[in-house]
This record gives sequence, structure tokens and C-alpha cells, in this order.
Amino acid sequence: MTTPRENPAFIGHPAAVAALHSAAMSGRLHHAWLIGGQVGVGKATLAYRFARWLLAGESSADLSVPVSHPTFKRLAANTHSDLLTIERRFDEKRKKMQSEIVVDTVLEVGKFLRLTPGEGGWRVVIVDGAEEMNRNAANALLKLLEEPPQRAILLLVSHAPGRLLPTIRSRCRTLNLGPLAERDVVSLLHEQAPELSSVDTARVARLSEGSIGTALTLAAEDGVAMAGLVDEALAAPLAPARAQAVADAVARSEDGYEVFMNLLRTGLASTTRQAARASQPGLGRAVDLWEGFGKLERDVQNLNLDKRAAIIVALSQLHGS
Repeated sequence: MTTPRENPAFIGHPAAVAALHSAAMSGRLHHAWLIGGQVGVGKATLAYRFARWLLAGESSADLSVPVSHPTFKRLAANTHSDLLTIERRFDEKRKKMQSEIVVDTVLEVGKFLRLTPGEGGWRVVIVDGAEEMNRNAANALLKLLEEPPQRAILLLVSHAPGRLLPTIRSRCRTLNLGPLAERDVVSLLHEQAPELSSVDTARVARLSEGSIGTALTLAAEDGVAMAGLVDEALAAPLAPARAQAVADAVARSEDGYEVFMNLLRTGLASTTRQAARASQPGLGRAVDLWEGFGKLERDVQNLNLDKRAAIIVALSQLHGS
């Protein structure tokens, strides 16, 4: 799968593209932008696209830069001296990914911005997963936003902007990327997952809820079959042996646990919305389940808990058993 750093294509979100282009061409480009939206709708791709365009000195209205351009190649290879990406890092001591962006990582931004631009133009910082900053890291970034240097821009990418400090949000111009149109997801799936049948492509597009990132993950992890297991679980309580079989089937897939839990939460949210429209009782418990499953998913990832056991716990809680 092409990473946002390497991706030359971008689809949808014309208002966000126009806002960035207009601000840059006006000569009054704001020093910090918060690009928000659900997972997989192109937030990071847009951040890298704009960074590439800005560093290349292009003027194209769609923020495109030719793949053959030296700036495109250096950004794709992560070798451009005027771009810094901040995100969760691999912890060499613990031999696993950090669960949050820590202050030492954010302090790299200050050092980077004090340097003279290597090519005499802009310096760009992309904070990918900005909501993952811990309190100290967020405060360190806030100080940089309060006193921005000349010809420097920070692009904060977040699928949960509400988790950022209000003082950080207030110092950024906000671009909210909505879900992609289903036809756009279908088009991208035809291009990037041609092995899917037309029926499965349509089902995956619906399940993705406008997120091409989710759609591609579903395509890679047999999301249609996984959705069938979720439908079964939501319909009625599963016997212990069946719950174990479902957990075993999900855990055999590399990213199956994440896909299953995301589909389960999406399905639960959908049934809850339907119940709310019909004024049915029990909505509070459904919301508690949705939040609890999200916490369970994070705990499994951060604490390296057993995924099979977590799925069985979720299935047992689903219908109050």
C-alpha cells in the first residue's frame, strides 16, 4: 500500500485543497493548520501533498507535483532537509511502538525550526497523529505555536481534534475532511484492489463509510467475511463454542483483530442510531459498550494483551451475558 509520503494521487476534498492553495498564493499563509477527519480519508496524504508543493515552489491549483520532480523523490524517501515528521516512535529499549508522542520527540521541532532552511525556502513540520501527544508534548508544541518563526509551517493531522488542547486548536486554521463519496471509494478500490469482485467492492465501500484507508484494509483482510461475523455477533448472543471459533478465525489474520473491532463498533453505532430514531430504550448501554470496546481495543494494542481473549470478552458483553 502506498504511504501518504509517497502518494502522488489525491481525490475529493476540493474545499480544503482550495483553502490551502488560496492562502499560500495570497502571501499570508497561516503558520499552523489542523487537518481533521475520520481515519483513512486522506488527511496525511493532503499534508504531504501540500508540504511537497510548498517546498517545490509549485503553483498548481490542485497542489500536485510531478513524480519526476526532485522534491517529490526526496520527500518520498524522507531525505528532504526542510521537512520534519513528528509521530509515535519505536522504543528501542522496550522493542515496541510508543503508545503516545512524547515530549522529547516534540522538542526536535524547536531544534529543526532554529535551523536555516537548507534550500532557502520554507520549513515544514507534519505532526501525524497529533491527538497522540501526551500532556508534556502538547505543551511543548503549544510554545512553538505561540512564537512561530518566519517561513515555517506546522501541519497537524488528527482523527480526533477534540482531544487536542483548546489552546492548540485556537492557534491553528482548521480543515475538516469529511467522508469520501461512496463512488470515489469504489473507483479507488477498482484501481488499488482489482482482485475484488464487483459485489465485494460495493460491500467494502459501504462498510468503509467514506474512508479509503478502511476500505483498503478491509480488502486486504477479507473484510466482507469479517463483516459477516460481526453481523452474526450483533444479531444474537453466541454460544461459547461459537464465540471461541469466531475469535480464532479473527485472530488468524494479521490485522484481523483491529478490523473486527472497528467493524463491531461501526455496526453497534449504526444499530444505536436506528434505535435512537425509533425512540427505543437501552441507548445508554449501547453507548457504554461502544466506548468500552474502543478502550478494550486500545488496551490490547498498548498493553500487548491476548487478542482472542479480548474478542471473547467483547462478544460476551455485547448482549449482556
